[in-house]
Amino acid sequence: MQGALALNNGLGKCLPAQRTRQAPIVPFAFKAGPLVAARRPAIARSPVSAGAVGVPQASVVADAASSVVAPLPQELFVLGEGLETPIQLIYLLTLLGFLSVGAYLVVRQVLIRRELDEGAKGLGERIRTGEATCEDYYELGVVLTRKKLFTQATKNLEKAKKVWDGEESELAQVHNALGFCYFNMEKTDMAIEEYRVAVGLQPGYVTAWNNLGDALEKERRWTEALQAYQEALTYAPNNRIARQRCDYCKEKVSRLSSV
Repeated sequence: MQGALALNNGLGKCLPAQRTRQAPIVPFAFKAGPLVAARRPAIARSPVSAGAVGVPQASVVADAASSVVAPLPQELFVLGEGLETPIQLIYLLTLLGFLSVGAYLVVRQVLIRRELDEGAKGLGERIRTGEATCEDYYELGVVLTRKKLFTQATKNLEKAKKVWDGEESELAQVHNALGFCYFNMEKTDMAIEEYRVAVGLQPGYVTAWNNLGDALEKERRWTEALQAYQEALTYAPNNRIARQRCDYCKEKVSRLSSV
């Protein structure tokens, strides 16, 4: 036994050392517990009908969202229509109002022009036949003045002034009409002269006083214009034109006196 043992010991020096069996090294080995715990929970899948098979999930979500949002724009659209109807009605009524006023003014101007034409035609026939009176010349001059035919108007007014056989106070109207025609023909000096004759024949002729003040203002004769408007106010204290122009001329005169 000892020899055998000795032999074995001697042979043991020549034999390679027996390798002990070790557990294989597995990289990144995990324990069973955490591995099982890390598994994702199963997702419950809702049953899908046969017609929905193959439809992308994004389209399903979009359809669901549109079904929720769709009623809101429809309500807003109905509300917008409700607000738009009164606005359109107001706009339509306003437009009709403007059109009615415009049509009225156009028709009125047409009727006035036709009346003036007919009046001028009748007065012209009287003058051509030699049956015209001083009033006819004056009326024709006024008609031509309203038609802004100032040159023809002055001819008839001058004729009326020459053949006038009525009262002198009424002759003031002829001189005032002549002054108005000369003023619009840029003959201011002649207009001032005619206005002065008119107020001399009829001192309470407020329109002639205002016209005289206007002509004097155009010539920048502020003091004389102020006196004309003040005369108009003595006969018509509430005359708006005379009051406004009087205040304006007072301001002009005060500025000139302070210089």
